[in-house]
Amino acid sequence: MKQDQPLALATIIETRGSTPQVAGASAVFSEEGLVLGTLGGGIMEADAQKRASSALQKKKSLFYKFMLQGDGSSEEEASCGGSVAVLIDAFPSRSLQAFVDLKESLRLRRAGILATRVDVSPGGEAAIRRLWLDPTANQKDRPELEPFPGAPGLEEILREGNPRVARRTAKKGKENQLNLLFLQPVYPLARLVIAGAGHVGQALTHLGKFLDFEVTVIDDRPEFASRERIPEADALIVGDIGKAVRDFPVSADTYIVIVTRGHRHDAEALNACVRSPAAYIGMIGSVRKVALMREKFLGEGWATAAEFDRVRAPVGLRIGSKTVEEIALSIAAELVLVRSRARGESRG
Repeated sequence: MKQDQPLALATIIETRGSTPQVAGASAVFSEEGLVLGTLGGGIMEADAQKRASSALQKKKSLFYKFMLQGDGSSEEEASCGGSVAVLIDAFPSRSLQAFVDLKESLRLRRAGILATRVDVSPGGEAAIRRLWLDPTANQKDRPELEPFPGAPGLEEILREGNPRVARRTAKKGKENQLNLLFLQPVYPLARLVIAGAGHVGQALTHLGKFLDFEVTVIDDRPEFASRERIPEADALIVGDIGKAVRDFPVSADTYIVIVTRGHRHDAEALNACVRSPAAYIGMIGSVRKVALMREKFLGEGWATAAEFDRVRAPVGLRIGSKTVEEIALSIAAELVLVRSRARGESRG
């Protein structure tokens, strides 16, 4: 991609029936093609790419619906049977302040809502305004929200976790103009804390970043917890493992995996977090090792039976893993499973 090349932001605003992606899915296009993200691939994304290229050339944003009603007889045919409403923003830089505010909120680990006001002409041309909504702030003076008195509350959207669309029709001259308000909840990434920077910790960091976790790796060996070995980690903490885990700001969206180099370090790390509100605590080790550690923790009063039994140990889904990469994959799969269930329970 050329530097300073114009880019268009395509976003699925609404879906009906079976579709390859959900509302809120986005992709960035240049005139030449896809740059980042996806709308689900296939013929729908190819169509969006053509429209985005045209929007950039004509310098006009647009809103349209795409029907996926093929019968599956063609390899490229869209056979889902649903429909999607897509917004292509030819000037995403005009929303820079909203994106800056969003980034700052996520840096502070505060959830919020990206509100996109779209005024659609009968021909499909779209005028777009965006703003970042903090549910703790007063939104009464937001002109983008005023025409939509029936829009759902911000707290409700954040609780449910699903984008919502409010709409109305307004007169513009002799024609009707469609007004849309797309409200998209955005949350900070769940935190993955990996105690142990050995081979499994290194492989799990790669998978954790790929799966949209904010990854912190802890080890007392600087030669292991280094940027050279683990460049993808968001943070590296070199120091006493137990103390570092204890000092970490664990919350309900923190996932802790203990994969240190030895039984003693594992016990210290677990002792530091076993009573924490973490969404997930997993520890590597054999069934015998885990049984001995459970006996020790209960005997010393470091944890109750219920507290220890919430620890996923041996860690990971049972997929017959043997290699480092397979072990990391089994742990990552379990992390995704627990995260998906947590999101469904807290927002469903």
